[in-house]
Amino acid sequence: MDRVILLLSVVCLGVSSQPITDGRLFSIAVGRVQHLHLLAQRLFSDFESSLQTEEQRQLNKIFLQDFCNSDYIISPIDKHETQRSSVLKLLSISYRLVESWEFPSRSLSGGSAPRIQISPKLSELKTGILLLIKANQDGAELFPDSSALQLAPYGNYYQSLGADESLRRTYELLACFKKDMHKVETYLTVAKCRLSPEANCTL
Repeated sequence: MDRVILLLSVVCLGVSSQPITDGRLFSIAVGRVQHLHLLAQRLFSDFESSLQTEEQRQLNKIFLQDFCNSDYIISPIDKHETQRSSVLKLLSISYRLVESWEFPSRSLSGGSAPRIQISPKLSELKTGILLLIKANQDGAELFPDSSALQLAPYGNYYQSLGADESLRRTYELLACFKKDMHKVETYLTVAKCRLSPEANCTL
């Protein structure tokens, strides 16, 4: 059913320049990212449960001093800036965040979580967000600086590492994935809410 709606949206985009305001495509996108965020939480939780208490403490301490690759993507610094951002800006940031995980997501692992589902779900979500961006554009160029946003796939994560370094890299990857899916969920939820003038979009 979702695929039919996406195809219909493409047809509508081809014959009308008016923004899609019924919220149906937004609802699909929000539902997809909520599912991905839950998967990210499950992956991270499964990995943490496999660690010793001291390992968890040390890894958490290291991660707080580190940063995610996607932090290079400029995004709102707090909830107030998020609420002030335009729908198109929130959609564009969400697109870039999702796109930055298409390759790294192939290496996500953790317990019994179905990592095989993540990459295709990210691709589907990216397609839906792109449709929303095109529907809400007002003649602006799409990602004029996109060439500068080709992020490296998490540095040397794919190199042969020692046991401790590999553990840290896995923790970092899973923590960043969870963090970014939470961001995308927030941005899409606020953008969807903004389509309704009467709605209270307070975070």
